[in-house]
Amino acid sequence: MALPLAAYGVLYVARGRARRGHPAPLRTALADVGIAVGTAPWIWMILTPSDRPSTISPIPFSALADIAASSWSTMFVQVGGNLLVFAALGALLPIRSARFASLARVAAVAALASGILEVLQYGLRLGRDSAVDDVLINAAGAVLAAMITRRWWATAIPDRTVPR
Repeated sequence: MALPLAAYGVLYVARGRARRGHPAPLRTALADVGIAVGTAPWIWMILTPSDRPSTISPIPFSALADIAASSWSTMFVQVGGNLLVFAALGALLPIRSARFASLARVAAVAALASGILEVLQYGLRLGRDSAVDDVLINAAGAVLAAMITRRWWATAIPDRTVPR
Protein backbone atom coordinates (compact mmCIF):
# COMPACT_ATOMS: atom_id res chain seq x y z
CA MET A 1 0.00 0.00 0.00
CA ALA A 2 2.93 2.34 0.64
CA LEU A 3 4.51 1.83 -2.79
CA PRO A 4 2.28 4.31 -4.65
CA LEU A 5 2.97 6.91 -1.95
CA ALA A 6 6.73 6.25 -2.21
CA ALA A 7 6.57 6.51 -6.02
CA TYR A 8 4.75 9.81 -5.73
CA GLY A 9 7.38 11.00 -3.26
CA VAL A 10 10.17 10.14 -5.70
CA LEU A 11 8.52 12.01 -8.54
CA TYR A 12 7.72 15.02 -6.34
CA VAL A 13 11.25 15.29 -4.98
CA ALA A 14 12.85 14.70 -8.40
CA ARG A 15 10.68 17.36 -10.04
CA GLY A 16 11.57 19.90 -7.36
CA ARG A 17 15.27 19.17 -7.72
CA ALA A 18 15.12 19.38 -11.50
CA ARG A 19 13.50 22.82 -11.21
CA ARG A 20 16.35 24.00 -9.02
CA GLY A 21 18.91 22.74 -11.55
CA HIS A 22 20.14 19.75 -9.53
CA PRO A 23 22.47 17.68 -11.74
CA ALA A 24 21.04 14.24 -10.82
CA PRO A 25 17.50 14.78 -9.55
CA LEU A 26 16.04 11.32 -10.19
CA ARG A 27 18.95 9.36 -8.72
CA THR A 28 19.06 11.42 -5.54
CA ALA A 29 15.27 11.42 -5.22
CA LEU A 30 15.16 7.63 -5.54
CA ALA A 31 17.92 7.31 -2.95
CA ASP A 32 16.29 9.75 -0.52
CA VAL A 33 12.89 8.08 -0.68
CA GLY A 34 14.49 4.62 -0.52
CA ILE A 35 16.44 5.57 2.59
CA ALA A 36 13.32 6.95 4.26
CA VAL A 37 11.03 4.08 3.27
CA GLY A 38 13.64 1.44 4.11
CA THR A 39 14.67 2.89 7.47
CA ALA A 40 11.53 4.47 8.95
CA PRO A 41 9.69 1.22 9.79
CA TRP A 42 12.71 -0.07 11.72
CA ILE A 43 13.05 3.18 13.65
CA TRP A 44 9.33 3.08 14.42
CA MET A 45 9.74 -0.43 15.80
CA ILE A 46 12.85 0.49 17.82
CA LEU A 47 11.14 3.49 19.41
CA THR A 48 7.88 1.68 20.22
CA PRO A 49 7.44 1.41 24.01
CA SER A 50 7.45 -1.94 25.75
CA ASP A 51 6.15 -3.04 29.18
CA ARG A 52 9.61 -4.19 30.29
CA PRO A 53 12.08 -2.07 32.23
CA SER A 54 14.75 -0.24 30.21
CA THR A 55 18.22 -1.75 30.39
CA ILE A 56 21.63 -0.61 29.22
CA SER A 57 24.58 -2.71 28.13
CA PRO A 58 27.64 -0.49 27.62
CA ILE A 59 30.17 -3.35 27.41
CA PRO A 60 30.86 -4.43 23.80
CA PHE A 61 29.90 -8.01 22.92
CA SER A 62 28.21 -8.76 26.27
CA ALA A 63 24.70 -8.55 24.80
CA LEU A 64 25.87 -10.64 21.83
CA ALA A 65 27.13 -13.30 24.21
CA ASP A 66 23.70 -13.41 25.86
CA ILE A 67 22.01 -13.66 22.47
CA ALA A 68 24.41 -16.42 21.38
CA ALA A 69 23.42 -18.42 24.48
CA SER A 70 19.72 -18.16 23.56
CA SER A 71 17.76 -20.13 20.98
CA TRP A 72 18.68 -20.11 17.30
CA SER A 73 15.46 -18.30 16.37
CA THR A 74 16.07 -15.55 18.94
CA MET A 75 19.62 -15.11 17.67
CA PHE A 76 18.42 -14.98 14.06
CA VAL A 77 15.75 -12.37 14.80
CA GLN A 78 17.97 -10.18 17.00
CA VAL A 79 21.09 -10.19 14.83
CA GLY A 80 19.21 -10.26 11.53
CA GLY A 81 16.91 -7.44 12.56
CA ASN A 82 19.81 -5.28 13.74
CA LEU A 83 21.66 -5.89 10.47
CA LEU A 84 18.63 -4.63 8.54
CA VAL A 85 17.92 -1.44 10.56
CA PHE A 86 20.27 0.79 8.53
CA ALA A 87 20.71 -1.45 5.48
CA ALA A 88 18.71 0.91 3.25
CA LEU A 89 20.77 3.84 4.49
CA GLY A 90 24.03 1.98 3.86
CA ALA A 91 22.97 0.78 0.42
CA LEU A 92 21.63 4.10 -0.86
CA LEU A 93 23.64 6.84 0.84
CA PRO A 94 26.74 6.31 -1.36
CA ILE A 95 24.49 6.17 -4.42
CA ARG A 96 22.89 9.44 -3.41
CA SER A 97 26.08 11.40 -2.79
CA ALA A 98 29.73 10.99 -3.72
CA ARG A 99 30.57 12.54 -0.34
CA PHE A 100 29.49 9.28 1.35
CA ALA A 101 31.06 6.92 -1.19
CA SER A 102 33.33 5.14 1.27
CA LEU A 103 32.70 2.28 3.66
CA ALA A 104 34.19 4.24 6.57
CA ARG A 105 31.80 7.15 6.03
CA VAL A 106 28.81 4.84 5.72
CA ALA A 107 29.87 3.11 8.95
CA ALA A 108 30.30 6.46 10.71
CA VAL A 109 26.87 7.76 9.65
CA ALA A 110 25.15 4.48 10.58
CA ALA A 111 26.96 4.25 13.94
CA LEU A 112 26.07 7.85 14.77
CA ALA A 113 22.40 7.35 13.87
CA SER A 114 22.29 4.06 15.76
CA GLY A 115 23.95 5.61 18.79
CA ILE A 116 21.35 8.37 18.83
CA LEU A 117 18.57 5.76 18.70
CA GLU A 118 20.09 3.77 21.56
CA VAL A 119 20.37 6.91 23.70
CA LEU A 120 16.74 7.77 22.87
CA GLN A 121 15.60 4.26 23.78
CA TYR A 122 17.19 4.51 27.18
CA GLY A 123 16.55 8.20 27.83
CA LEU A 124 12.86 7.99 26.96
CA ARG A 125 12.48 4.87 29.14
CA LEU A 126 10.80 2.90 26.37
CA GLY A 127 11.33 -0.48 28.01
CA ARG A 128 13.95 -1.51 25.49
CA ASP A 129 17.49 -2.83 25.75
CA SER A 130 20.08 -0.20 24.83
CA ALA A 131 23.36 -1.87 23.91
CA VAL A 132 26.65 -0.94 22.31
CA ASP A 133 26.34 -4.22 20.42
CA ASP A 134 23.25 -2.90 18.63
CA VAL A 135 25.26 0.08 17.39
CA LEU A 136 28.01 -2.24 16.13
CA ILE A 137 25.59 -4.59 14.36
CA ASN A 138 23.54 -1.73 12.88
CA ALA A 139 26.72 -0.17 11.45
CA ALA A 140 27.89 -3.55 10.16
CA GLY A 141 24.55 -4.03 8.38
CA ALA A 142 24.88 -0.63 6.72
CA VAL A 143 28.43 -1.44 5.58
CA LEU A 144 27.39 -4.85 4.20
CA ALA A 145 24.53 -3.23 2.27
CA ALA A 146 26.92 -0.56 0.96
CA MET A 147 29.28 -3.27 -0.26
CA ILE A 148 26.42 -4.83 -2.22
CA THR A 149 25.67 -1.55 -4.04
CA ARG A 150 29.28 -0.50 -4.54
CA ARG A 151 29.17 -0.69 -8.33
CA TRP A 152 26.43 1.96 -8.45
CA TRP A 153 28.01 4.47 -6.07
CA ALA A 154 27.95 8.10 -7.07
CA THR A 155 31.05 9.63 -8.53
CA ALA A 156 31.75 13.32 -8.55
CA ILE A 157 28.81 15.03 -10.22
CA PRO A 158 29.90 17.64 -12.75
CA ASP A 159 28.70 21.17 -12.20
CA ARG A 160 26.12 21.91 -14.89
CA THR A 161 25.54 25.53 -14.12
CA VAL A 162 25.37 27.91 -17.04
CA PRO A 163 28.63 29.87 -17.51
CA ARG A 164 28.31 33.66 -17.27
